[in-house]
Amino acid sequence: MSSSTNPIAVLNDAQWSLLNQAIAPLNRDQLTWVSGYLAGLAQSQVATAVAGAQVAAQPAAASSLTILYGSQTGNAKGVAEEFKAKVEAAGIQVSLTNMADYKAKQLKSETHLVVIASTNGEGEPPDDAAELHEFLGGKKAPKLEGVKFAVLGLGDSSYEFFCQTGKDFDERLAKLGAERVAERVDCDVDYDGDANAWGDALLAKLEDELKAAGNAQVANMPAVSPVAAAVSQYSKKNPYTATLLESQKITGRDSVKDIRHVEISLEGSGIQYKAGDALGVWFLNDKQLVADLLALLELDGQASVALGEESMTLEQALVEKLELTQSYPTFVTAYAKATDNNALLAKTDDKAALREYLAERQIIDIVREFPGKLTAEQLVEALRPITPRLYSIASSQAEVEDEVHLTVGLVEYDAHGSLHQGGASGFLSKRLEEGDEVRVFIEHNDNFRLPENGDTPVIMIGPGTGIAPFRAFMQQRDAEGAEGKNWLFFGNPNFTQDFLYQVEWQRYVKEGLVNKISLAFSRDQKEKIYVQHRILEQGEEFYRWLEEGAHVYVCGDANRMAKDVNDAMIQVVEKHGNKSREEAEQYVNELRRAKRYQKDVY
Repeated sequence: MSSSTNPIAVLNDAQWSLLNQAIAPLNRDQLTWVSGYLAGLAQSQVATAVAGAQVAAQPAAASSLTILYGSQTGNAKGVAEEFKAKVEAAGIQVSLTNMADYKAKQLKSETHLVVIASTNGEGEPPDDAAELHEFLGGKKAPKLEGVKFAVLGLGDSSYEFFCQTGKDFDERLAKLGAERVAERVDCDVDYDGDANAWGDALLAKLEDELKAAGNAQVANMPAVSPVAAAVSQYSKKNPYTATLLESQKITGRDSVKDIRHVEISLEGSGIQYKAGDALGVWFLNDKQLVADLLALLELDGQASVALGEESMTLEQALVEKLELTQSYPTFVTAYAKATDNNALLAKTDDKAALREYLAERQIIDIVREFPGKLTAEQLVEALRPITPRLYSIASSQAEVEDEVHLTVGLVEYDAHGSLHQGGASGFLSKRLEEGDEVRVFIEHNDNFRLPENGDTPVIMIGPGTGIAPFRAFMQQRDAEGAEGKNWLFFGNPNFTQDFLYQVEWQRYVKEGLVNKISLAFSRDQKEKIYVQHRILEQGEEFYRWLEEGAHVYVCGDANRMAKDVNDAMIQVVEKHGNKSREEAEQYVNELRRAKRYQKDVY
């Protein structure tokens, strides 16, 4: 339907009334999604009609748009899906593909390519982007003259290699001869505004060209199944208001850790999740922390402030909307300028030193150390929006039905003269009472899934709270009657205090569901022992499982544990597979490419 078409001529009065009722409560982002969904249905009907009439498709010589995304926590995927909806709403043919599922040799056949990628840890690509990232930087990468491209990077400016993966893709595509049609944009954690503006500008540049191509190639439009297109109405931007059922400490009284088992009710939501998915939690900041910050700055919590199009009190903004428990360079710069504090501003000159400084401080610590005066509006502008925290789900719906379980490590420590708590972990562990509300959504993770064949052996490596998804895995395999062998590597400080879900794991062993558990309690002996040491000790059997087709899963700390485990696996393959170091590295990389080596790390 063109913009000049009278909708009343297309819809009868009853249909027009129903449509208006349906869309009245929707916000802009929801309207964008719905428009893309409806466009997909329209394409499906057109494609079906064309197939039914046996109209031959023309050779695929016209332009088309391909969106590739690489996403570790789901943010880049979400941005890519929203951009796809905008493109479809404009009537343009588009395909959306996870980089892990994309055939690299297809690159030279593309005409218009959009890359949306996040960055991990020390500038590393997300797992699903690793192979394409490596391919584009290697000798086999093809010349890409004639390909037009644009790149959007997602990252966190608190890290040294901010948006490095996006920068790499942008540089490598240009080096291979592709034409950059829009400048790369590097988005920080509050990426929505920048991502939307980038997408709107890019679409405006390409719309006429791609629409013309699409009109010439109607028969090539992909069919979109209404069933496949339908998703839960709840999302990061439209979370479900759930109820806390339980938050119970599961480490011992003398443990150095406070780890909670959290149960949340999803009753009535219709939300579905799979083992391997994560739960996004929107948390509220501690009201006492907000009161202390307001007192330090001598600001009135009842003062009115604007956040985007919303107006609210400063206190409400600080409790509900703004990030206070993580520090970030943009706050230091903005606060130093607003308070005319040159000593603080000087800290931004050395980025490495600034990151080290911020790592052990919350926003209030910076304000205490560098007191100053600023307005409520200046404070709000200096702070960045709260981002939801993602927790690996520790349950299977085959077992718990309309509940979702988490394993939450409480971040709590004394520093700079006061007690500090993590934003979400403190909220879930200490400030929420049973029956209180918590806003949540599912972040699907198709890169951390049990093998489809229940006979496949599984090796799970999850120290600390990294055990969470493996509890879900075992509940799922138990419910399905899967026959494959299961081996758990688990570590924590002390056996008597920190063996999480010990009774459940012992029951699984007794029942024969779990074949082997290898434990690494680091402080139970003089020499510290970690899960990577257990892998090396049992390397011969570990390699035998790999040769039998086992899938390996790693969950937990990305910066140290995951790297140590990866190195241990290479050493095991090298020694017990009689391979060179290079061959062993290639073996492990092939496991990853075959999706037999998957990580959920943070």
